[in-house]
Amino acid sequence: MKKILLVTRNFPPLRGGMERLNHHIYLELNKTFDVVVAGPADILLYLSPSTRYCEFPHRPLPVFFWFSFWSTLRLAIKEKPALIISGSGITALSARLIGYLCQAKVITFIHGLDVVMPHPVYQRLFLPAIRACDAIWVNSQNTANLAINKGVCSNKIKTVYPGVVIPENNTLSQYSTDFRSELGLTQDLKILLSVGRLTERKGLVEFILYSLPDIVKACPDCILIIIGDEPNNALHHKTGAKEKITQAAKDKGLEKHVIFLGHVSEFQLEAAYQSSQLHIFPVLDLPGDIEGFGMVAIEAAVYGLPTVAFAVGGVPEAVSHHKSGWLIEPGNYPAMTETVINSLANLNSSHQTVTPDSCRQHGAEFSWDIFGDRIKQLCWELITQNEQNQ
Repeated sequence: MKKILLVTRNFPPLRGGMERLNHHIYLELNKTFDVVVAGPADILLYLSPSTRYCEFPHRPLPVFFWFSFWSTLRLAIKEKPALIISGSGITALSARLIGYLCQAKVITFIHGLDVVMPHPVYQRLFLPAIRACDAIWVNSQNTANLAINKGVCSNKIKTVYPGVVIPENNTLSQYSTDFRSELGLTQDLKILLSVGRLTERKGLVEFILYSLPDIVKACPDCILIIIGDEPNNALHHKTGAKEKITQAAKDKGLEKHVIFLGHVSEFQLEAAYQSSQLHIFPVLDLPGDIEGFGMVAIEAAVYGLPTVAFAVGGVPEAVSHHKSGWLIEPGNYPAMTETVINSLANLNSSHQTVTPDSCRQHGAEFSWDIFGDRIKQLCWELITQNEQNQ
């Protein structure tokens, strides 16, 4: 059985979309290959008993870089993998060096921020390492275009959309009632849901300032529920996002219409998707920061929940206009407001083009099984190509 080494800073028990993605890279490839993993402390809890692994601290960064390189190198020398996969740009330099030393092909999975990270050291060291990899997986065509603009060879790039768990139909039943009851919400209250890390890029401050007042005026029985925490373990993060969101709601007199839940369990997140009427995704187009794909819009879709989003970065590849939601011109808050109000007013209308079924159909195109088939095929192609050239 061919060996693959996955090296990543983003892996459970750390939380987030990239952590979930890398975990599924491991889970899917481990069905076909012998996968060994180099990752952050306590990854053992998320690996099968037979998986060989090494751990390293994920912060502070100098400690991470030093220990991740030497720990991963020792593991690679011992295991002799045919292929090394770097889970993001931040481990691309180590992966490329180790691949060279161990004569293994190297793949780096990059996301939007992996390309546009503004730090000069990253641009001078890590981007050249990404360019030098044998293959680059990107999470959207938008990320592919960003990579090409940064000098990555286009014939190395393969688009690999992240996956999502497809719920069984029989799970879409009682959770909505339980979720509302636990929060003390009436069943007729309309919920606008925001899910994701609390960062400036997510645009919640601006949404509350420029859209929510008119939405509440037109629909007084609606609230915005925010699920997610500040990404304290992220490399590119400014603190204070939650305070700014809270202050925006206070400034507009909307404190009673905004509820923070912070981090929730998977069960609670499923219940939130099922209980809500709209998923709000007012992402901003910020220099040096980018929404690479927008996986949360796919997660909402598989529960039949439509998304209203600005068409920024890779979001148009995650939201199908008039099928799984609506794409709005970036920064057009009047159009965002009008779309939300009209959708809430026509929830049960037979003329509504976006339905729970159309959302689920769109979401089903991004299952983890499809993701797994895609990455297994790409790994085999690179391994076979390497063997033929030897």
